[in-house]
Amino acid sequence: MGFDIRQCTGADAPQIAVLFFDTIHSVNLGDYTQEQVDAWAPPVSGCELTERIARFSRSLETSLSYVADRKGMVIGFANIMETGYLDWMYVHKDYQRQGVASGLLKELEKQAIKLGLTQIWADVSITAQPFFARHEYQTVQKQTVTVRNVSMNNFKMTKTL
Repeated sequence: MGFDIRQCTGADAPQIAVLFFDTIHSVNLGDYTQEQVDAWAPPVSGCELTERIARFSRSLETSLSYVADRKGMVIGFANIMETGYLDWMYVHKDYQRQGVASGLLKELEKQAIKLGLTQIWADVSITAQPFFARHEYQTVQKQTVTVRNVSMNNFKMTKTL
């Protein structure tokens, strides 16, 4: 399966918003309850969906953002802030375990090194924790976060570059 890693553009935001929701509601549902995934990525439509797309667009435009593109379809996206915080990393539910996340992570780490960063850190889901551990990220601590009045666990992880 072929895909390209390229910089994200505002035109990618609609696909990213759908990918975000679909991935959480399918892939992450294995490690989180329905209530938790609904709090993390609430179902939206109409004006709410337009606002979600706008939020993604703003967030991705203010960071180093990349997509995995397969013939015009966004099959993954990730971003890193100039501080070294890896904010987003999601892979389409139908393209899991096909090298997409590894390709995106490699690009983010390359960009972090160009910025002169010495460390990357992220708040990582239970689902993603084994992936990051395989890529030499260390678990700093388990965390409990509350989103829309629903508590869920994740992990703070770091990697020294």
